[in-house]
Amino acid sequence: MYVSTRGATGQFSAAEAIKAGMASDGGLFIPQSVVKMNIQQLQALVESSYQERALAILSQYLPDYTKDEVKDCINKAYNTIKFDCDEIAPLVSIDDDKYVLELWHGPTSAFKDMALQLLPHLLSHALAKTGETDEIVILVATSGDTGKAALEGFKDVDQTRIIVFYPQDGVSQIQRLQMITQEGENVAVSAVEGNFDDAQTGVKKIFNDDCYKQELAQRGFRLSSANSINWGRLLPQIVYYFSAYADLVKQQRVNLGQEVNFVVPTGNFGNILAGYYAKMMGLPIKKLICASNQNNVLTEFFKTGCYDRRRDFHKTISPSMDILISSNLERLLYHISGNNASLLSQWMNRLSSEGFYEIDDEYRAVIKELFWADWADDQATIQTIRKVYNEHNYLIDPHTAVAWQVGNTYQSQTGDQAPLVILSTASPFKFNDSVLEAICSTQDASIKTEFDMLDKIARITGLKVPQGLNGLKTATHRHSQSCAKDEMSQLVKVILFT
Repeated sequence: MYVSTRGATGQFSAAEAIKAGMASDGGLFIPQSVVKMNIQQLQALVESSYQERALAILSQYLPDYTKDEVKDCINKAYNTIKFDCDEIAPLVSIDDDKYVLELWHGPTSAFKDMALQLLPHLLSHALAKTGETDEIVILVATSGDTGKAALEGFKDVDQTRIIVFYPQDGVSQIQRLQMITQEGENVAVSAVEGNFDDAQTGVKKIFNDDCYKQELAQRGFRLSSANSINWGRLLPQIVYYFSAYADLVKQQRVNLGQEVNFVVPTGNFGNILAGYYAKMMGLPIKKLICASNQNNVLTEFFKTGCYDRRRDFHKTISPSMDILISSNLERLLYHISGNNASLLSQWMNRLSSEGFYEIDDEYRAVIKELFWADWADDQATIQTIRKVYNEHNYLIDPHTAVAWQVGNTYQSQTGDQAPLVILSTASPFKFNDSVLEAICSTQDASIKTEFDMLDKIARITGLKVPQGLNGLKTATHRHSQSCAKDEMSQLVKVILFT
């Protein structure tokens, strides 16, 4: 069963939690108890396929779904029609102690596909299980990748509508093109005049407005979320941590039970939080390394215990991490505070009203045992892309480069030489301008468009441009709406009621 981080009364089934997205008190759903995996269960994953690994993990958190229903969701999400490799999330060896977990082989070339190809199927089953007759409206705030992945996942799914808000100047050109060309009868996309935090705050305000939700309900609409605030979005991400570890054992890189480190490029804290759940479940993780860009609010928090969003917002070349309010941190704080919903509510209310909160030393000590954090600026990111390509003939995007750089910093500062798995969150082709700047020493006057950049990267590296990105060149622009940050709720009504 699932409960709210902020203490609202009631327990909810997995289907109810996934359908709702957020709890009625503004909190996030978390499982009442964390599943434990023993060494024999870990061993069983080693020779399993990704789909079998997913079934072993997911079914334990979805007790109200039959095993056949979970298997149906998995098979529809993770297949070679949607993903361009059999492994789904392949683990690539770079050298003796460094590995890259490639999470971008899905239809939108970003790690969000790992969850958002599955969530619509989980939600469809949830609607049937709970007897829901209203149309579910998926509201999404995106810093770039979630938007397209959610649009693609929910495109033309029965009994759903999806509305995506993205910061007008806060996504890459490729990310923007992916969203504004999205097909589907049930999809809508709008730019927001502001940054990602403005878009995310606007979506949360809509979720927390009871009068607004009642007005929608009278018209037959019910809100839900595809952001990682929805447990159904977060849950599938736990799987690839287990899968990566199983592959390390299978490739005889580590012995079963040997600890490894994971370094994760982090914005909204969902990706690395999935690693925290994996560790709590028994996966031998030594350290979770939180990598940020210049919007380094998380780095400061992990080092000082103070979360302070009262700072300049920086637009960087790793835009999916340009976030100052990391929503999923709430789930971590709930767990490390001993499930103290009252204390958590105080912290979250202070963040909302004053822009910061500070945790006590006892909680800082708990977090310090689990996490390590640092950040890298744009210059270091470009240099890392260049260095990795020159030294290893391996091409990475800016977000992965931030993680790579922070992983190196961790090893040099701590001396910890445990195997390091870097989570690679996007294809380098999605951030073509930064990648091209890093690997190409001269300016090319013939490059005039995003697609010229894609072609040049392909020529230089011999890599193939992902099909979903290549097709953007001729795709029709279907969505041109924009709104001020305080007009989001009105626009939702316009989209739904007309």
